[in-house]
Amino acid sequence: MTEPLICHSPFPYTASQLFALFADERDAVFLDSSLTNHLGRYSIIGLVPYHRVSVEQGQLKIDGKAREGTAETYLKAYLKKHYQANPTDLPLTAGAIGYVSYDYGLARYGMKSRHAPAFPLPDMNWVFYDFFIIEHRQSHAVWFAANGQTMPAEALLAQMKEKIRTRLQERPFPRTGENTQYAITVQPDSTCENYQRALKKLRDYIVAGDVYVTNFTSTFHVQSHCPPYTFFSRLRRDNPSPFGAYLQYGSHQIISASMERLLCLRDDQIETRPIKGTRRRGKTYTEDEKLRQELAQSQKDQSELLMIVDLERNDLHKICRPGSVSVPTLFAIEPYATVFHLIADVTGTLRPGQTAIDALTALFPGGSITGAPKQRAMEIIDELEFSRRQLYTGTIGYLSLDGNCDLNIVIRTAVHHDDQYIIGVGGGITAESDEAFEYEEIWQKAKALLSALKGDTFNYESYL
Repeated sequence: MTEPLICHSPFPYTASQLFALFADERDAVFLDSSLTNHLGRYSIIGLVPYHRVSVEQGQLKIDGKAREGTAETYLKAYLKKHYQANPTDLPLTAGAIGYVSYDYGLARYGMKSRHAPAFPLPDMNWVFYDFFIIEHRQSHAVWFAANGQTMPAEALLAQMKEKIRTRLQERPFPRTGENTQYAITVQPDSTCENYQRALKKLRDYIVAGDVYVTNFTSTFHVQSHCPPYTFFSRLRRDNPSPFGAYLQYGSHQIISASMERLLCLRDDQIETRPIKGTRRRGKTYTEDEKLRQELAQSQKDQSELLMIVDLERNDLHKICRPGSVSVPTLFAIEPYATVFHLIADVTGTLRPGQTAIDALTALFPGGSITGAPKQRAMEIIDELEFSRRQLYTGTIGYLSLDGNCDLNIVIRTAVHHDDQYIIGVGGGITAESDEAFEYEEIWQKAKALLSALKGDTFNYESYL
């Protein structure tokens, strides 16, 4: 290994434009802040993989070979041994990009889903990359970072510049067919009647005191010939998000437009941002404001968010300095292209000796997509839901070699495999929930993804 090199990109293109040159390359990954705001400050591309940590059917694998022990133990040791300071203000110049599935979290609580998986998907997949492209979304400044793991950093930087130059000459900005319409067939995993029956059972558990709030998920199987990168391009254009992603794994692709952060760690400062409460955007300014106010004044949504904030505070207390956990933002309304969300910020200061892996272990799976109490909610989820979640409500993001991390919650996300897209949609259920309203809400949440797949507005009314 040689000293890392970090420099400005010599090309007048954004990260999304450059990623289009690599979107078909196995293990090419893109953490995409298509919504430029105080959360979506950077977009990051990972290329040239050199080390993989995965878990498949409960078995830890290192570079594809089975290994004894746990992923948490291995990752903590690896990150400590290979610590690399980041001398810049950039969020990531060396480290791994990947995901942890909800199923992995289920196993950590000693549970296994009663449902069969839709297709074989590793429960965890972290890939360490030798070359990164990082864009500051406000200024559009772009940097290259070569770490010298696979070859001397100077040679790697020269090779990647030449590869980009050659691909630009061969196919200047590949066409993604963004305006092409595709036929789609949507198969929800339950009927409206079955969904409402399950919610009534869930409300019985709530009334009995088993849980106070639980996130209930449905899964849509969508047949479509829409290419996954076309789908991603449309989604980021029409529904920009701060924590989006495109992960190209060859046999399958992950397309995310998440707006929820599970965990951000900077030095010893930690933040989680639960979302609870959703309203669609209005067709007119007057309707839009009415819906915003309806969400802002909803006692049901506020009580739901408050319960999850209490859960997240408890999770942070496990790893944070006493007295450092606080809630600087509560009941804030955030607007997105198709919905309003009710959000909170929960922050703390990490205790000495605690790491990003400890923080992920303490918080995962996120309280907003399980419920309170967390373990009982997860048991009820698997009893009543109609499909295995797999990746949905897990996390996607990065682990930096300097000890920092930024991880989303996998919502507004599809997994593509063999011309089929698997889309999870869900919402929080309390004793005050209305079954018909909740069923329409999951379709409203899915509408942005289904419209992007179709290439035209998807009308879901016939499914209600």
